[in-house]
Amino acid sequence: MNPATDLKKTKKIGLALSGGGIRGVSHLGVMQALTDHGIEFSHISGTSAGAIAASFFAAGYAPKEILQIIKETKLLKLLRPSIGSAGLISILRARFLFARYIPHNSFQKLKIHVTISSVDLGEGKLVYFTDGELDLAILASCCLPGIFKPIIINEHMYIDGGILNNFPVEPLVGNCDLIIGSSCNHLPVVTEIKSFGSLVDRAAMIAINSSLNMHKILCDIVIEPHGLGGYGIFDTDAADEIYKIGYEEGLKAIDENKILKDIVEAHKEAKKASGA
Repeated sequence: MNPATDLKKTKKIGLALSGGGIRGVSHLGVMQALTDHGIEFSHISGTSAGAIAASFFAAGYAPKEILQIIKETKLLKLLRPSIGSAGLISILRARFLFARYIPHNSFQKLKIHVTISSVDLGEGKLVYFTDGELDLAILASCCLPGIFKPIIINEHMYIDGGILNNFPVEPLVGNCDLIIGSSCNHLPVVTEIKSFGSLVDRAAMIAINSSLNMHKILCDIVIEPHGLGGYGIFDTDAADEIYKIGYEEGLKAIDENKILKDIVEAHKEAKKASGA
């Protein structure tokens, strides 16, 4: 891949979306900023929250619409563990929402090619879903171990893809002319931890981010809003604020990155030539 090629002829732009709970709403802001400027994607890969964003977008919903769906249906609250639960709970309780908004439930009927990562708990390996029942693949990718019961697909147990790869860029390599990565787990420096939940969340982020750089180098462009690590993964009341942070970071990337600038200018020229 050579980003310095004539980007006016670039046909396939891939987008990789990390996991990160509610912080994944920032992906929607990034995507809205990019699509507002004519950037289109041919392939999106995602894990956990990134899998939700990828699937709804590929089903035809604009990022702003996805944000509203998440808020109105309390989707992310459904994916939040029940406080005081005596044991593992089923993430399948959220399945009816996917049936409402993506009734065809099919990878093949999406408008954009989507890859969703998960972990096969029994075999201890990362897997990529590109076919089968879409909703089960999404929920498997969001299935936090120790909180939710594993999702069973074809007699295999699946859990959150972020356990082994929280930034699934690999499915895009060799399949796209340009790869854009959106990562939502930048950690701010802190001097104190105020709660046990914050301690666990930060420790988990440090572990997950330990392999982040090896995935970043596979991207031509990485968009990573700073400060999102200050939000808990279940901080659902901050959705609008997080979306705005992502949108502004997307605009900043377009303004500062020559590759994106060239793509945007090419889109403007094409639109002008067509008289649109």
